[in-house]
Amino acid sequence: MDITALASLSTALSQAQLGDAVGISVLKKAMDIQEQSALQLLQALPQQYNNPSNLGNSVDVRA
Repeated sequence: MDITALASLSTALSQAQLGDAVGISVLKKAMDIQEQSALQLLQALPQQYNNPSNLGNSVDVRA
């Protein structure tokens, strides 16, 4: 095997590993942003519901 071919293969492998690492890093950042957005949406929901006390106490099974 030629030395230049071996060096070229090593460089290509190194670049592929770097590309994978960058892709994973970007994916993790995107997941963090999605997590923050979901938490903000959950926090924006009203905490208490003002439903009547009789609501949900029975189920009509003959519908």
